[in-house]
Formats: sequence, C-alpha cells, structure tokens
Amino acid sequence: MPPVLDDDLDTVFAALGDRTRMAIISRLARGEATVGELAEPFDLTHQAVSRHVGILRRCGLVSQRVDGQRRPCRLDVERLGELAGWIGEQQRAWESRLDRLEDHLAAVRKDRA
Repeated sequence: MPPVLDDDLDTVFAALGDRTRMAIISRLARGEATVGELAEPFDLTHQAVSRHVGILRRCGLVSQRVDGQRRPCRLDVERLGELAGWIGEQQRAWESRLDRLEDHLAAVRKDRA
C-alpha cells in the first residue's frame, strides 16, 4: 500500500467533510450508481450532485466509467483502504504513546508512595 501524503489527506478529508459527499460515499458503498441515481434523495440539481461527484473523483474516492449512454460511479475501495491504513497507523502510534504515559504515571505514583 503506497504511503498517503499529507496533501492527499487534506484533499480527502476536506471532501469527506461535506454531508452530501459523505451520503454519496455511503450510497456508492452499496454499489454503482449514475449521477442521476445519486441525486434522487437530495434536494439538489443534477449539476450540483455532479460537482460533488467531481470533487470525490479528483481526490480518488470515486471513479466513473462509460457504459453506453450511462456513466456509473463506483467507490474506489483501494483508496479507502489507503486511508484506513493511515488512520490505523495513527491509532497505533497514539495507543503506544498513551501506554507509555500510563507507565510513566504509574511509576511516578509508585515513587510518591
């Protein structure tokens, strides 16, 4: 799995910071959908949803393919895996730091007793 760069993270987390885009990601997790299908549950124009999809495409979370007249969108699970890997690394690092802090505090309490 290639390393996730800070600039990539900024772009992805900014994209995911929008409720509509999060809803689009959730919908695509269930399977492919066209922009029209993605737009159905929203009180947004087709063009507005298309812009949201474009943002998700640029940060690598969504891909689109041509299928005759249709252009179905698909979630890029590999990209999500990269992000999950980065988040897992951060979690392990913080857990390690907190374990060391806990050990240090236990030693300080023991010294004071």
